[in-house]
Amino acid sequence: MTTPLCKKLPLRYPIIQAPMAGVSTPELAAAVSNAGALGSLGLGACSPEEAARLIRQTQALTRQPFNVNLFCHSPAIRHEAVEQAWIARFADRFAALGAQAPVHLEEIYPTFCGHEAMLQVIEETRPAVVSFHFGLPPADTLRRLKACRIVTLATATSVAEAEEIAQQGIDMIVAQGYEAGGHRGSFAAEGDDHQLSTLTLIQAINARVALPVIAAGGIMNGAAISAMLALGASGVQSGTAFLLCPESATTPAWRQALRDAAVTGTTMTAAISGREARCLRNTFCKIAHAIPRTEIPAYPLAYSLGKALAKAALAQGETGFGAYWAGEGAPLARELPAADVIRELVTEWHAASGQGSLTDAIQPFSL
Repeated sequence: MTTPLCKKLPLRYPIIQAPMAGVSTPELAAAVSNAGALGSLGLGACSPEEAARLIRQTQALTRQPFNVNLFCHSPAIRHEAVEQAWIARFADRFAALGAQAPVHLEEIYPTFCGHEAMLQVIEETRPAVVSFHFGLPPADTLRRLKACRIVTLATATSVAEAEEIAQQGIDMIVAQGYEAGGHRGSFAAEGDDHQLSTLTLIQAINARVALPVIAAGGIMNGAAISAMLALGASGVQSGTAFLLCPESATTPAWRQALRDAAVTGTTMTAAISGREARCLRNTFCKIAHAIPRTEIPAYPLAYSLGKALAKAALAQGETGFGAYWAGEGAPLARELPAADVIRELVTEWHAASGQGSLTDAIQPFSL
């Protein structure tokens, strides 16, 4: 079997390891790429210097294609009263943890839009794939990436976003279903989220847009891969399936929360960062559950407080305030090396789709 995703890069398997910022290390991305799929780095939280270092470390570990992901969010709109009220809301919790609440909230993650220094890093290092989350960069940026022969992907949570991606000349669409872990890739932070499942979203996009579509959300085993490809996806993307890999930078507390996921489950919240994101339920989620969206500062301002609170809590041995991003499939995560996760996914996929034995499955696609 071959797909547009496999042909374009090329890849042996139409599987992408999601670019999880802070979790997807060079070792994880390289292991996935070396196993025949597409590894990814999440660079949205990085400075240009950090991004260059991570890309070059990954290039030293693999000669195969890998993806780097960048955030294209609009700069935060400041509302001083909302921000100060948010700080005051958590002041007592900081005090109880023996820490000082921040005086001001900071825009800790710069957008890739108009970020010339980061664009120059991408031009100099030339990763095979660059993907975008929270929107799209300016047209001139896309032209410069195309001039470097870089394949581009962008996240869509709706048909309208997919149509905009196609209009801007992006190569492929990552269709992010509502069950996916981490931040929603919606272009507008305050927009109406239709909350479509991965299954529904890929079919809806395929009915309106001609670009190859990558299914993201709930992809935890080969049966899910088989189902998504049968519905017209050109590939799949999974992040939660790799969170327990030894190559990932998932913290011990996060790993334990994943092991407990069958009991705790996941929830969607904007309180941690200022944008809707799916995470494992914990103390912070319970505290913030009833807070109106209008009282939460914009992304990533809220995140600056969320990170400070999590750090203060962890210093006291309290793990319930971390941002433990994970999809609804979290209870199915496997504690295996990344290459073994790929091997298991491919074995299950071929069994589910009736494509033969593992020996057949691990042969390269005919390109």
